Amino acid sequence: MKTIAVIFGGQSTEHDVSIVTALASVIKPLELTKKFHVEPVYIAKDGSWYWDKKLKDIKFYQSGEIEDYVKKAAKTHILFDNGLTLVKSSQFAGRKQYKKIDLVFPAMHGTHGEDGELMGILEMANVPYVGCNVPSSVIAMDKILAKQVTESAKIPSTPWTWFYSDELAHGSDKILKRINSLKYPLFVKPAHLGSSIGITRVTAKDQLMNALEVASHYDDKVIVEQGVENLVEATLPIMGNENPVPALLEEPLLKSEDFFDFETKYMQGGKKGTGKNAGAKASGSQGYSRIPADLPKDLYKAAEELGLNVYKSTGCRGIARVDMLVDTKAKKVMFNEINPLPGGLYAHNWNKAGISNVELVSKLIDYAEEAWQKKQKLATAFSTNYLKQF
Repeated sequence: MKTIAVIFGGQSTEHDVSIVTALASVIKPLELTKKFHVEPVYIAKDGSWYWDKKLKDIKFYQSGEIEDYVKKAAKTHILFDNGLTLVKSSQFAGRKQYKKIDLVFPAMHGTHGEDGELMGILEMANVPYVGCNVPSSVIAMDKILAKQVTESAKIPSTPWTWFYSDELAHGSDKILKRINSLKYPLFVKPAHLGSSIGITRVTAKDQLMNALEVASHYDDKVIVEQGVENLVEATLPIMGNENPVPALLEEPLLKSEDFFDFETKYMQGGKKGTGKNAGAKASGSQGYSRIPADLPKDLYKAAEELGLNVYKSTGCRGIARVDMLVDTKAKKVMFNEINPLPGGLYAHNWNKAGISNVELVSKLIDYAEEAWQKKQKLATAFSTNYLKQF
């Protein structure tokens, strides 16, 4: 049986979301396959790595026991030795535990994981891993870079602009001048965060500066996008390598003045909210969406094609989710952003498309091994006489 390391947690605002994705959507179905040895690797909020079977239990985190554990437990290190090996000191002096890893399943949302940093480590270790590679992760996690790449591929977006957070600290006049060319409502977002953290919907100028400051607090780059009239939001999970396969187009069920924020996605827990979404069906993102999206056939097809074009043009592989904005009156579909590691793998959508959780993780492992095998065929060494010149 192959040994799979599932890496999760991390120094990210999405730390807790990562834990749930790893335990519920990755580790559990992997173990149900009965084909793999699954090793949980938890990265604490201070960046320390831990490897322990007990890290697979959600109650370990809910109870707060994890806080005591990281203070006392031996830290885990990784060894690059023709692959990736986990190394941990045992309770017996001088002894260490080693575990050779055959494949890695990253479940790290946000900074230091989903943004390509973890993938860089895995590339250097030359170990197969699930999901987007380094270049596509970098593009997908930078909303500005993703817009620039997709625009070069002639994929439309709503009007937008961006700035570095440092620019705001040195005076806002130039930034406001650029933003003035956009029509309200506006959406102000940190460039790299996911889970809708730090996003503000701005309907008037007197709200703008506060929104810019909030986004700048979370990121060194900020994007400002013009809202879309007659809006229907749509999101499309996709998996595969050279020949990607879409799931079903999904439509968040929100009022036009709302947006799919962190609270709506994760915090409802089946109860009625008390904020702007109070009264809506509440069971997390799955209860706030329609699958498939209620769009005319031509717009549905256009959105599906645009999503696949985004996936291909940005070099995504394994799995990703493409978010789109649909103007139903103008019959126009526009690219919004890419999520290179959808929360919970968007398993609820794949389930609706006829793919079980077990089948989903199995397919993703197959795609990871396929991509790794293909890369092994590329030349990585080149013989020259260059050194003999000196």
